[in-house]
Amino acid sequence: MIETPKISIITVVYNGEAYLQQTINSIKKQTYKNVEYIIIDGGSTDKTIDIINDNEKTISKWVSEPDNGLYDAMNKGIKMASGELIGIVNSDDWYENNTVEQVVNAYIKNKEKKIFHGDKNCIKLNGDIKLKKAKNNPFLIKYYGMVLNHPTMFVHKDIYKHYQYNTQLRSVSDYQFTLTNYLDNKNKFHYIPQVLSNFRLGGISGNLKFKKILSENYIARKNAGMNFASRSFALVFRILVEVYFKLSRKNNDY
Repeated sequence: MIETPKISIITVVYNGEAYLQQTINSIKKQTYKNVEYIIIDGGSTDKTIDIINDNEKTISKWVSEPDNGLYDAMNKGIKMASGELIGIVNSDDWYENNTVEQVVNAYIKNKEKKIFHGDKNCIKLNGDIKLKKAKNNPFLIKYYGMVLNHPTMFVHKDIYKHYQYNTQLRSVSDYQFTLTNYLDNKNKFHYIPQVLSNFRLGGISGNLKFKKILSENYIARKNAGMNFASRSFALVFRILVEVYFKLSRKNNDY
């Protein structure tokens, strides 16, 4: 008998009329069909609700109400989800047509794994596309930051029973979630060497100042259980990397 586990996909949106339809279309086009699609709207005032209503056959559940930011909305969606694996695709991003199928195939063959992830395309404002491969490097995961691709992750429901997203962090709660699980047991992660998600640059994390990201990463590491010495080393290491890249870019301008 062929296994067809239910997969839940969550989209968080607020005033997302520009790209939401493209996101929904990527769910419609999935080659794997046992999908529960959930939209969490933060009380949009544009045409977002009209788009949701126009796609009611694709959307399994949705809610529109004020929330406490992106990660609060993600947590709401997770509580509503009933699938074995849960993916999150934001309202300006989209999946490849066979993303869910690839994840399910990997899951069926690797039931002991709990977090599945892959590569993503980063879409620049001018339309250029840059491939971002997941860096499965323990040192970078601990001391640099979010080098795995959260938009590609499909997480087993059992993980979310123990770990949810920290709503006190504005942009790096996904890093805290990833780091906490990685430090708990890195073997629960399974890498799929394919592009699973397309990610538009210019979101919340892309617009934050570097100092704010440093500060939030420090808090995320503390919450994940890293000691003071490790957190301090990570802070210095990230600053040195940033300085190196700035100098490299400056030299390339000459």
